Formats: sequence, structure tokens, C-alpha cells
Amino acid sequence: MPRKTKPKPTDAAPTAADPTFASLGLSEPVLRAVEDAGYRAPTPIQAEAIPLVLKGRDLIGLAQTGTGKTAAFTLPLVDRLITGPRRTRALILTPTRELCVQVEESVRKYAKFAELDVAPVYGGVPLDPQQKALRAGVDIVVATPGRMIDHLERQNVVFDELEVLVLDEADRMLDMGFAPQINCIVAEIPPYRQTLLFSATMPPEVEALARKYLRKPVVVQIGLRSAAASTVSHAVYPVPADRKTALLAELLKRDGMDSVLVFCRTKHGADRVVRQLQHEGVAATAMHADKTQAQRTQALSDFKDGKIRVLVATDIAQRGLDISGISHVINYDVPQQPEDYVHRIGRTGRAETTGDAFTFMAPDEIAMVRTIERILGEPIPRISVPGYDFGTVANG
Repeated sequence: MPRKTKPKPTDAAPTAADPTFASLGLSEPVLRAVEDAGYRAPTPIQAEAIPLVLKGRDLIGLAQTGTGKTAAFTLPLVDRLITGPRRTRALILTPTRELCVQVEESVRKYAKFAELDVAPVYGGVPLDPQQKALRAGVDIVVATPGRMIDHLERQNVVFDELEVLVLDEADRMLDMGFAPQINCIVAEIPPYRQTLLFSATMPPEVEALARKYLRKPVVVQIGLRSAAASTVSHAVYPVPADRKTALLAELLKRDGMDSVLVFCRTKHGADRVVRQLQHEGVAATAMHADKTQAQRTQALSDFKDGKIRVLVATDIAQRGLDISGISHVINYDVPQQPEDYVHRIGRTGRAETTGDAFTFMAPDEIAMVRTIERILGEPIPRISVPGYDFGTVANG
């Protein structure tokens, strides 16, 4: 069984209470990149994981979204690859195209003062540019499982000398049905490698994956499994289903609703909400699986840059999107899986900033909200808005 890391002694140097990036053992080029990025102190998951990764240990990293998990593996990965031959030495698997792009951006940022090449490999875009990059040779490949299989079948890349495998958002990859692809990819990788698995939750399927592919891993767990970030304030708005869009438009008139991520259950529902908000003069756009990769990238860019105030998305956006400054997450539809609530609201309150999570609850969604409350371990306050609340039954 994996074992957890032990707390560091209080008289150790550096102290666990106030670690710095330099105290974690990172090399000078990586520290320069960290400083250039404006980061002053490591987050708890980074402080625990980075020294272990640098030592070559297999690791399971469990933490809430928004806690700095990406840097917890990309920083020591870049550090490890600074010296050595120029060949494909690391593979990072991610569940979505958006997360693939963001991880690749992080790698480039931290490798700013190192001579390392990285290639993002994901679907929805032409194969040829990726094929050219892979055949030319890169140090780090960041990929989604499906597109990685495409390139392996075409013999565009060889992993015979791969040293590090990272499974990022492992629970999400398994939720999306990528287990067969992961198995096929790992079969092409040398067994004597370092494997890092990062996840927000640890269901039995992820535990089985870890037992299969990790060797004597150390578990670094920050916070409770399936716990919501403590920096997020929660509220439930009882509202009839046919009044949800009107309530959303009403709330968007309030001060402070500067950057709002809205989650809908279906692609059709997301498009409908956007049309209705645009009719009300609200700058909004949709992001879901029916959008092309170019459309999804543009929507994210406009949202990050503040050109669009409201991004309406399906659960394609619930994991991995690292967008600073999201003031509110609104669950237009209550998520059917309580763990998805944690992942959705993790888009706000990131990196120890504060945020608000509002959930619109129709009468037929009361039971789902109560299940979420059991997962959180406490009730979520109800807020009644005159003209929208469907009655006191929602508080029962």
C-alpha cells in the first residue's frame, strides 16, 4: 500500500512552516523562472511534492483544484531534464485539450532558462504540425490520450528512453473513459521509470490505476478528499427551472460580478443561456464539445482578457482550467455527481484568493443538493430572491 509522507520535524532546515522554492532543492535556472513568474512561496502541495519528485520517487498527489498541482510536477520535471541528452524523456497525459495547452504553457514558463523543447499533442487540430514536432524530437510531450494513440499508431514518436510519466487529473481521465488508451500508451513506455499521478479525488478506479503503474509511491494529500476549497463561499438559490435564466440576468446586475463561469448540464442548454444573456445585453459566450478547438480557444482567451464577462460551459470546463480572477461560479444546473460540484466550484477561489459559488436549485434538484451537502459535511445557505424563490419547501 502507498504510504503518506511524514510531517517534517520543527527543527529541520528549512522549516516546513515557511518553505521557499530555493529550500525545495530546485536548480538556479528553475528558480529564476519561478521568480520571473512572480511566485514568492510554494503552496502546500508544491512544498510536499517537489522534493520527493526531485529524489525520483513515484508519487500520488491529492489536492483540491486551484492548489498549484501543475507546478508541483512541472517544476521538478523541468529541473530533472535540464541536464542530459536531447530526446523524449517525459510524457504528461491530461484529460482535455484545454488542460493540455495550459500544462504545456506552464512547462514553457518554467523552462524559460533551460534548453528544453515541449510539444502539445491533442485532438481537434491537424496532425501534421504535431507529427513534425514529434519526429524532430522534443524533451517533453504533453498529450491527451486519444491523440497520443494516433501518433503512436503512426510511429511518430518512440518512448523507449522515457524517464518520467505524469498522469494529470487521473480521476477525470478515467471518468472520460480513457483507461484503455492509458493502458496502450503505458505499454509503450519502459517499466523502470518515475511515475507521478495527480488527482483531486481518489475513487477505487484511481487506486487500481496507481497500484498497476506506480512503484512504492509516496502519497501527498493536502486537505480532505472531495473537499471544497475553503476560500469559496457557497449559496443555493431556490428557483423554478423556467426562471433560472431570469435570475441569472438579475444577479449579473450586481456589483462584483466581473468574471462569471456558468455551468449548464447540456450543450443545448449552454447555447440557449448565451442567446438569452446576449439578448439582455450581457457579453457572454459558450464553450462545449460541439465547438471547434479554435472556437473553444477563442472563448477562453476572450474570457481571460475580460472581453467576455460570462462564460457558459458544460462540464468540459470543470477541470483543469486555471483562469485567474474568476469572481463567481454559478451552477445553472445542479451537477448530478456530488464530486463534480467540488470540481466546478474549484474554478474560483484559486491560489488562496476568495470566490463565490452559487447553485440554482429547481424543485426536482433538491435531493441532489442534499447529497452535495452530505459530501461537504455541512448545509449550504439558501438565499431567496423575491419573485424567484419557489417556496420554503426548498429549505426542508
